[in-house]
Amino acid sequence: MNQIIKTSDPAVKALCPVAESEGIATVFDRYQAQQPQCGFGSLGLCCRICWKGPCRVDPFGDGPQAGICGATRDTIVARNVTRMMAAGAAAHSEHARHVALAMQRVGKGQLPAYQIRDPQKLFRIAEKLGIETQDRDMLDVAYDVASKSLEDFQNQDHHKGCNWISSSLPQKRLNRLKKLGVLPHNIDATVAQIMARTHIGCDAEPQNVFLGGIRGALADFNGMALGTELSDVMFGTPSPIVTEANIGVIDKDAVNIAVNGHNPLLSEVICDVAREMNDIAKAAGAAKGINIVGICCTGNEVMMRHGIPLATNYLSQEMAILTGALDAMVLDVQCIMPSLPQIGNCFHTEVITTSDENRIQSARHVSFHEENAVENAREVIQYAINAYTRRDPKKINIPAIKQTAVVGFSAEAIVAALAKLDADDPLKPLVDNIVNGNIQGVALFAGCNSTQTTQDESYQVIAKILAANNILLLATGCGAGAFAKHGLMTPEATKQYAGESLKAVLTAIGEAAGLNGPLPLVLHMGSCVDNSRAVAVATALANRLGVDLSDLPVVASAPEAMSEKAIAIASWGVAIGLPTHLGTMPQVTGSDAVTALMQQGAKELFGGYFLIETDPKVAGNKLVDVIKQKRQGLGI
Repeated sequence: MNQIIKTSDPAVKALCPVAESEGIATVFDRYQAQQPQCGFGSLGLCCRICWKGPCRVDPFGDGPQAGICGATRDTIVARNVTRMMAAGAAAHSEHARHVALAMQRVGKGQLPAYQIRDPQKLFRIAEKLGIETQDRDMLDVAYDVASKSLEDFQNQDHHKGCNWISSSLPQKRLNRLKKLGVLPHNIDATVAQIMARTHIGCDAEPQNVFLGGIRGALADFNGMALGTELSDVMFGTPSPIVTEANIGVIDKDAVNIAVNGHNPLLSEVICDVAREMNDIAKAAGAAKGINIVGICCTGNEVMMRHGIPLATNYLSQEMAILTGALDAMVLDVQCIMPSLPQIGNCFHTEVITTSDENRIQSARHVSFHEENAVENAREVIQYAINAYTRRDPKKINIPAIKQTAVVGFSAEAIVAALAKLDADDPLKPLVDNIVNGNIQGVALFAGCNSTQTTQDESYQVIAKILAANNILLLATGCGAGAFAKHGLMTPEATKQYAGESLKAVLTAIGEAAGLNGPLPLVLHMGSCVDNSRAVAVATALANRLGVDLSDLPVVASAPEAMSEKAIAIASWGVAIGLPTHLGTMPQVTGSDAVTALMQQGAKELFGGYFLIETDPKVAGNKLVDVIKQKRQGLGI
């Protein structure tokens, strides 16, 4: 095989030759096998909605200019991108529903494996949602909070917005979204309506279709806020913790179990049960017992709450198996490669699916249900211990590559750090330093990995440009994983890459918080579902300054956007007023009308817009210019 290895991760580069020598196809080989990729699909000009097709529109004007039903290029592209927003909303909100249903049962005392670990946050949320708390039992309040949250999937009153979005955004932004008719009233209904209106013979006006998609993207935000906040209540609100990241966290002297996916309900219990089964692993010959490592967003979840090291992010998840020392990979939902069982079969690795709605051919399946969480966790850990005894020592190849990472900066953790400077008014130091220019603005990095770009590279290039220009950096999901793996979530990175005034602010906060040095260059805010944490910080700033979110010097960047969830996240970012950079070319450029709508049209409607730039150096400088323009608009 002649691989195209598009990665900046040295651990991935070290393991790809192992795959080649074993004759194993990785994501990079499969990417090469797909070349040349369909030009019509890349432009968004394919339509497979009905069986009269598939249809495609000629981008050069020489061939067909409409589908068989008469749908134009603008309609086809708008329908395609809107359906992606719906799928993204469905994925995140299904995660949120799962957490809310579990919390409802915790409130009824039906799930002994789970508890309320942050009662203070529970009561704060209850008050935000208008739920009575005085002199009430904690579990009763938990039940009511979960039930109120589930109303966002059930409410049929079109005049009543979803509870979480209504309580999470500034009133000025809510008023603007309401006027545009894009506030969702019900997550499930919004997703269903998108599928209905994009059915053959329905909505064909591109802007109307696109605005329907924006409503779906805002339903995605609602589900993300719900899922994040209730997870904090049940599993603990993250606070800064020191850990490690990259493939070198896999230990040849331990039973290595990777948790992979997005939903923390099982992985949290695995972390607890692993401690109980440590002696069993040692008795099987593993001198260091059980070593849990994370992959993707389940990895981010356990990293920020337990300090579990992160092995890798999305694009290189196969590499963990290629070390020859991974004994089990436990999968829940989302962003999981179907190739994993095939690669696991080339080694001794148990690849275990756990969601009945997310099975993979050739993988072992353990049907996970919350009422059996402890038993399920013991079962998958025992499979890992058994697999450890089948290891082939000749196949072990763990690159000694890992980085220190300081993670776990929830919105509450950031406020707590700021409170060390001003206990009476924690936001004041942040506001003052933005106004005086020590911090020029804030950038949120989100999104995935993609073979369309060089893995992790754009994140690093853009972050270093922004940091040198004194812009505060936040990150979630696989973007956060990229920064953690490459050593940019450390105080040392702040000293090396931050501009002088940003460095001074991060140092003052870090020292006041007892870190004996600056905060890390990039603040880790969690998994991809946790993007709502950054919105909470931005909303607090907007409310403090009396402005809308679109007025703030705040931007978002998805340098390697790939999944439907990323499209939904980027779209609600635009809808709440954030200039949002995409580093991979979206599959919409076959329609000038939709492309213009996503950029200038969105700016006029929402104040936010898509900034599409595939060159990371150019993108970084463009984002700096946007921050400067926002500051000028505020007169600071």
